[in-house]
Amino acid sequence: MSASTHLPILVGATPAPLSGRDRRAVHDAAAVPALSFDDVYHAHFPFVWRSARRLGLRDASLDDAVQEVFVVVHRRLADFEGRSSLKTWLFGITLRVVRDHQRSARRRDTGPEVEPDTLRATGSGPAEHAEKAEAVRLLHALLDELDDEKREVFVMAELEQMPMPEIAVALGLNVNTSHARLRAARQDFEQALARHRARDMWRLK
Repeated sequence: MSASTHLPILVGATPAPLSGRDRRAVHDAAAVPALSFDDVYHAHFPFVWRSARRLGLRDASLDDAVQEVFVVVHRRLADFEGRSSLKTWLFGITLRVVRDHQRSARRRDTGPEVEPDTLRATGSGPAEHAEKAEAVRLLHALLDELDDEKREVFVMAELEQMPMPEIAVALGLNVNTSHARLRAARQDFEQALARHRARDMWRLK
């Protein structure tokens, strides 16, 4: 018996039908275009920086945290399957890195802060820039009054407009719990804003 009799007949053979799981894998592979790290970095660096800051990091940790996020992105980008949006995937990585930094150095203030939300306002005049910078400082002050769990879901849902199912996955929660946490976060945020406005009114008297 020749060795060829042990080999499968490949030419002209009818391929076996794909299972449902294999069909989904083929579809996912075809649906997700290859991503360039450089493109992801340049397109989403402001988003990652802004998100890390809104989640509570200060200058003492912000640069290192953002760098760590993109080290992880570089290592794992080829594994991104498109099961969530790229933005949600990046936020999930950012969230984990921020949590690690907060455990090791809890929100340390070391001098003037860079406000990442104002970095793109290069075309505005001094008055507009100052107004936006003040609004950003107020936003961060109000976010600082939320506990971490409420802050995370508030940033994702209200500031970044992420869909709740993806938020739930990123936070490891079910959708109902995520909605409940967002409602509580909105209430706390509104109360913090009301206190801020009351203090401003008192100062103007």
